Amino acid sequence: MENIKKDEKVIGIPRAMSFYNNYPFYYGFFTDLGIKIVLSDMTTKQTMSRGSSLVVTETCLPIKVYIGHILNLLDKGVDKIFVPSIQSIAPKIYNCSKIRGLPDLVRNVIKKDFTLVEATLDKSEKNQGLYDFLKEIAAYFDITDENVIKRASKAGWRCYNNFFIMTKSGMSYKKAMNYALQGKIFIENQTKEYPISVALVSHGYNIYDERTSMKIIEKLEEMDVRVVTSLQLSNEQMDEGINTLGEQMYWANEHEMTGTAGHYLKDNRVDGIITLTAFGCGPDSLMVERIQRRAKHFQKPLLHLTIDEQTGEAGFITRLEAFVDMLFRKKRASIINKIEITDSKRSYIPNTNFIETK
Repeated sequence: MENIKKDEKVIGIPRAMSFYNNYPFYYGFFTDLGIKIVLSDMTTKQTMSRGSSLVVTETCLPIKVYIGHILNLLDKGVDKIFVPSIQSIAPKIYNCSKIRGLPDLVRNVIKKDFTLVEATLDKSEKNQGLYDFLKEIAAYFDITDENVIKRASKAGWRCYNNFFIMTKSGMSYKKAMNYALQGKIFIENQTKEYPISVALVSHGYNIYDERTSMKIIEKLEEMDVRVVTSLQLSNEQMDEGINTLGEQMYWANEHEMTGTAGHYLKDNRVDGIITLTAFGCGPDSLMVERIQRRAKHFQKPLLHLTIDEQTGEAGFITRLEAFVDMLFRKKRASIINKIEITDSKRSYIPNTNFIETK
């Protein structure tokens, strides 16, 4: 049980779904409002099992994990849990139905007495923009002063922008998050050189949840591979990436998939692409199919990995190792080929300086 004082304003935030992209903003916003944040514990096998037991089998892994994190927060004694309904992030740019209906899903599968802080963000509708979303959240804690909410919003953006600046510079997700939450900002000099670079294309909740991703970034770095993700890109770069693939943005999380893949497919510093998706995710299956087709056009190797609660680590690592080994061999062959081409272009001058011996 969490040590929660009486009359203390507390909100529980599941360590799942939008947490991995938006937590720096939430942290700055709630902290400035004087609301204590209680996070659920890191994902474990039990988290997955508990969440899976309450939903139908066909439900995608991220939702199963999310339900498990809600249960974990209830175990901690939290009675107000932040479950936003993110309908649309821009006019006619929508989330999948499960994310849009997240509060209803949680309410229907978890039969316990607690308050869902279920504010709605829908930029395709009037009067449902970000500020209206934040006002709706604050109202759950009887905070209605618009100046106070605006100040908290600025604190949230300050924390988020610091986080984004650090990740864009190449700093790891964990370190950037840690510094941002402390109100600090550092720019690291990336001194280590890697022989191979791979773009990991997926959503934050698939990549940075170490249990569901099986620490894929750490494993690749141990294989001497530099990993880049959507966090190193601006929205403009991802918009350009979508255009590169000849697509138009429809899904709210398309930046992380189509936009990121499109950008790195044409980046000659990136040797290969790894797409990581959760089994049963409809939008991702459509996006990955398009990415695979375009990868052939750019002649860039691509490995597609699918995860669910049954994914075994041994087979997962074997596929990673085989892909990385192929990239190393391809790079070595390319270097050798360049050397041979360069040598063949050199003019040949025969040695005519013979010394005849008597």
